[in-house]
Amino acid sequence: MQLPRLPLNSSALFQFHEDGFLVLERFFTVEECDSMRNQIQRVIAEMEVPPHCRTEFSTKEEEQLQAQGSSDYFLTSGDKIRFFFEKGVLDEKGNFLIAKEKSISKIGHALHAYDPVFKQITHSSKVQELGRKLGLERPVIVQSMYIFKQPGIGGEVTPHQDATFLYTEPLGRVLGFWIALEDATQENGCLWFIPGSHTSGITRRMVRAPPGTSTCVEFVGSEMTYDDNRFVPVPISKGGLILIHGEVVHKSELNRSEFSRHAFTFHVMEAKDTSWSKENWLQPTPELPFPSLYT
Repeated sequence: MQLPRLPLNSSALFQFHEDGFLVLERFFTVEECDSMRNQIQRVIAEMEVPPHCRTEFSTKEEEQLQAQGSSDYFLTSGDKIRFFFEKGVLDEKGNFLIAKEKSISKIGHALHAYDPVFKQITHSSKVQELGRKLGLERPVIVQSMYIFKQPGIGGEVTPHQDATFLYTEPLGRVLGFWIALEDATQENGCLWFIPGSHTSGITRRMVRAPPGTSTCVEFVGSEMTYDDNRFVPVPISKGGLILIHGEVVHKSELNRSEFSRHAFTFHVMEAKDTSWSKENWLQPTPELPFPSLYT
């Protein structure tokens, strides 16, 4: 049964522009959420652990090479489906210390392009309708991720702005769609936001490092220190959608609960009159130009 959706009325639009985020409860059905969760289990069942995660290291030089390999693995993941793990889940020989399905931090960054279930969700008629209500004229999808937030070990995400990693000129052209596939609570690591923090630009960017440097990416500028008291928790029920402005400051805490906090998230850029930075870690490729949201 199709659950009712909240209309994006003028009041909700005003709230989004004021706060930099907007909660739309019951946007997706329980069935749609379960289809994504079931599909990701099939993806995990066929997963091959990347070689750089299975290497045993004995010297600092080899550790540096491993870090470089890890960066390469990340840097070239924009047009692939790749696996990223929580800290401490593999031993020095690359064997899992816990069940592999409990060890994954996220899967990214092109589920929207290559997996039929996530492609259908991303391009669903209600997402496209929402894009039009937001006034998006030429929205393209730049990346997607399935985030697990594993029970007990799901790591914290420190305060950040998405535009630090997905930079455009002008700013204000990137929008996150964050879908709760399970109830997200303060106990299992829901998102926290600083309302109104999307109006002051950004102070830090992650850019591709010049060839020959020791890392593939580097940070330019510095992250501001944020007062914890300014953050408000944003719990949301399974099936809810949070719209996230590219410059709003947000975070999530370590998951200390016994329950996971699965989410599927993707980012959209308004491509009209917008320049995607050539310095961003994520770049469109001949194999996968950024696909249009509207089909």
